[in-house]
Amino acid sequence: MVIRAASIWVLLLAGTLAAQTSEAPSAAAPMPSVDSGKAMLVIPAGTRVPLTLKQAISTKTARDEDPVYAETAFPFVVNERVVIPAGTYIQGKITRVQRGGHVKGRAELLVHFTSMIYPSGYTVMLGGSVENTPGAQRTSMKDSEGTIRQDSDAGKKAKEAAGAATTGAVIGAITGGGKGAGIGAGIGGVAGLAVGMLSRGGDVRLEAGTSIEMEIQREVTVDASRISSRREVIVRNSD
Repeated sequence: MVIRAASIWVLLLAGTLAAQTSEAPSAAAPMPSVDSGKAMLVIPAGTRVPLTLKQAISTKTARDEDPVYAETAFPFVVNERVVIPAGTYIQGKITRVQRGGHVKGRAELLVHFTSMIYPSGYTVMLGGSVENTPGAQRTSMKDSEGTIRQDSDAGKKAKEAAGAATTGAVIGAITGGGKGAGIGAGIGGVAGLAVGMLSRGGDVRLEAGTSIEMEIQREVTVDASRISSRREVIVRNSD
C-alpha cells in the first residue's frame, strides 16, 4: 500500500514538472524586437532654399489659387546630412494677384508654398514663402509675407509724355511757327499724359526657369529613411 502511494506521488510530481516545462518559453525562441524609432531630421524655420520655377507666371493672366510648381536647384544640407536633395519638387499656389493701376498702384503677386515632394515620392507638408527673386527683372520684394512687386514705371510714362510733347512742338512749329510750337507742345503733352493714364502699369512676370528663393516659415520634420530614392540606394550599395 505504501509502495502504491509512493508511485502515485512520483507520477504526480513528474506530470507537474512536465507541465511547467511546456509552459516555459523556449530558449531558442526569438525575443520581441525593440523599435529604435525613426531617424528624424529637422529643417529649421527661416531656412532659405534656392528654387527654379517650372512654369511662367504673370499678373496679367494669373488668378488666386492657381498652382505653382518649382524644383530645388541644389541639395540642402543640415549637420552634414542632405535633407532636401536637388530635384525635389516644391508645390504651392498663388494667394493674391494685383495688376498695375492706370494712374497709381503697381502689380503685385503673392505665392505660398505648401508641399515638398522628394525624388523617392515621399511628400512633406510645409509653409514657405518667396524671400527673393534674383532671376527676375524689374521686380522687388514688398514685405515679409513674400509679396513680389513690379518696379515703378512712372519714369517711363513721364518719358513717353515728354516725347509726345516734343513731337507736338515739332509739328506745331512746322505748321504755325513759334506760336504753333507752343500750342503743339501743349497738345502733345496732354496727349502723352492721356495715353499714360489709359495704359496700365507693367505686370509682374516670372518666366519658366526663373531663380527664386524660398524661405521655410515653420520647422519641418522629415524621415531620413525616406529621403533617398530607390535608385540612389541601389547606387550607394553598389559602391
